Amino acid sequence: MVKAELQKAAFLFPGQGAQYPQMALDFLEEGSGGAAELFDLASEITGRDMRAFLKNADRETLKRTDVSQPAITLANLAAAAFLAERGIKPAVCAGFSLGEYAALAAAGVITAGDSFRLVKARGEAMQKAADRLASQGAPGMAAVLGLDPETAESLIAEWKIPGLYAANINSPRQIVVSGTAGALEEGGRRFKEAGARRYVRLEVAGPFHSPLVAEASEEFRPVLEAVPFGDPAVPLYSNVTGKRVRSGAEAKILALRQITGPVRWTEEEDAVAKEGIDAALETGPGKVLAGLWKEVQANIPCRPAGTAADIRTLTEYEPEEKACVCKTKRRL
Repeated sequence: MVKAELQKAAFLFPGQGAQYPQMALDFLEEGSGGAAELFDLASEITGRDMRAFLKNADRETLKRTDVSQPAITLANLAAAAFLAERGIKPAVCAGFSLGEYAALAAAGVITAGDSFRLVKARGEAMQKAADRLASQGAPGMAAVLGLDPETAESLIAEWKIPGLYAANINSPRQIVVSGTAGALEEGGRRFKEAGARRYVRLEVAGPFHSPLVAEASEEFRPVLEAVPFGDPAVPLYSNVTGKRVRSGAEAKILALRQITGPVRWTEEEDAVAKEGIDAALETGPGKVLAGLWKEVQANIPCRPAGTAADIRTLTEYEPEEKACVCKTKRRL
């Protein structure tokens, strides 16, 4: 039977920056039918053989947002499918930044196919915005470590550095900023002078969750509006508000706002924990979310669940029949 702490677990889906070469291929090697179906669906919708691509792509290629968004969403949903095949399904869903699209699919708001359609269009629009900004030097994002979010945000407001914005409120001691090349350089110098322990550029292609990518939001809008959103089948939480999403209509509005608005992850973690969960699972590549969770919710464990090996350690039996949590629909 499933371990007791996993009978009511939150699925936390990671976003950009979590990617790595050959991610999610281990689910295929384990014979996961749900993962294989997702790989086929993602390949058809993106027009790229995702098996071959993830086998051969290097870190620099995966850094491009038009590439990483479909790839990470596939890895996230493949992990959720592998968990479902072992009897573990989400009691609550939340996703960090891009990870919200896997959360939307896992919560039944959109189909897996529509999640791939949306992140393909979203990634292309965001990459285009990043490429435009790159003509002035490489834009992007950076983590500010060792300052509390309130202090960091007040410093940003005080400095008024053109092109520097608070993007992700990650933990009580970490905030991520977005900016142009010049703004990130100047911001890094000032944050260190203000007492930041570290200032680390992230492996993302643009200054996301900021007004700098507003054009991507407008380009993405008609694609988003064409996709049907249903009401969540399980509790679903939003980056934009940090609160529970009550309807499909609300989820669609927030999906558009999320491109330019900050990710309020600490608020979201608090709200998820109040659902009475026994554990959280980082359902996708990397272990960043587990570290952030521990800083806010030390009394509730967050387990890695992004590889077949991770998931095997969570289970006590192998079911005879398999089912995909995503309920993939081939609405092509």
